[in-house]
Amino acid sequence: MHEHGSEQLNSDNGAFLLVDKPLDWTSFDVVAKVRNAYRKSGMKRKVGHCGTLDPRATGLLILATGRKTREISGLEALDKVYEGTIRLGAQTESHDTETPEYGHCDTAHLDLRSIHAAAAAFTGPSLQQPPMHSAVRHNGKRLYELARKGQVVNERKAREIVIHRFEITAVDLPYVSFVLEVSKGAYIRVIAHEFGRMLGVGGYLASLRRTSIGSYALSGSLSVEETVAAILSGCALPSVQRS
Repeated sequence: MHEHGSEQLNSDNGAFLLVDKPLDWTSFDVVAKVRNAYRKSGMKRKVGHCGTLDPRATGLLILATGRKTREISGLEALDKVYEGTIRLGAQTESHDTETPEYGHCDTAHLDLRSIHAAAAAFTGPSLQQPPMHSAVRHNGKRLYELARKGQVVNERKAREIVIHRFEITAVDLPYVSFVLEVSKGAYIRVIAHEFGRMLGVGGYLASLRRTSIGSYALSGSLSVEETVAAILSGCALPSVQRS
């Protein structure tokens, strides 16, 4: 059970801060903004994040400050819940909206039964290969760095993931809305790509929002602007402590 309290600016014990990451920001952008706010307020505070969100995704990002950065690995292991949309009938190299569409095809023949059946087939454990447009390292280089040079690493090491729930919440072809509950290490972009491939029309992740990490909920988060304003004004920040 979590205890709600407040982080005092003169304490170096640190805390977990729940932040709603904006669209087109990297997770590190958020960390840098908050760290800089502490610096401007006259404090040097270590800041890290738990569970990377891609630039084209929004939603819950947990920041750890001070001594709480030592507990980041424990938070990263928690299951996560996302909601979003998949665009069927087209693909992209990045499996999301970061790169242009290609491979367009018609989706009119798809019916609700086949769409729901495809989603159900994904639940359970499986091996997932990280996408080329990811921060995974290969021979000291980030995969996305190689991808941007047109290089493809076929021997990307697959990881075991678990999809606990893949619920289709709305269908308005070519768009399908969903809720996904997944284990650590799951790439939602890859699931969207494979979902489109299973249906025979291709697909990519059109939008994504993380709504929870374990029992930490997006509803308890602050925007980046609210977080920075609280730090600069010397106010106590809402904090969530692990039990």
